Amino acid sequence: MFKRESARSARSKATFIVGGAITATLVALTGGPAAAQAPAAASAAECNVSGALCLFDGTDFTGELFTVSSAVPGGTCVSLVDHGWGDRARSAINTNDASAALFANDDCLGGPYQVPAGGSISDLGSFAAKSVWVAD
Repeated sequence: MFKRESARSARSKATFIVGGAITATLVALTGGPAAAQAPAAASAAECNVSGALCLFDGTDFTGELFTVSSAVPGGTCVSLVDHGWGDRARSAINTNDASAALFANDDCLGGPYQVPAGGSISDLGSFAAKSVWVAD
């Protein structure tokens, strides 16, 4: 179901580009890129990126927005900790046609908290996500 990396060093590396907005390009050790946009004040209506997982630091899709997607065939694990989003996500919208999975550790191991394809979760409760698996 989900490809899992076993070592912390197997996580994605990040390169930040500063311009009008900050964006991050993640390069997985498999050689494929994943893209993540820097947080901005948002609402559910602003999660308009196709094939992405939108995370919000407020319940009911409010607060700052962090968007992550994968360009790696099969998907990739993205460390939320490395992007300043460890334990911050409180709600999520998945615009991808494949499920995404949040993990309570920083390497996409353990029991996943599924965000269904085309679905959303308005309140993640006490779940503290530190990484996410996103499909391409």
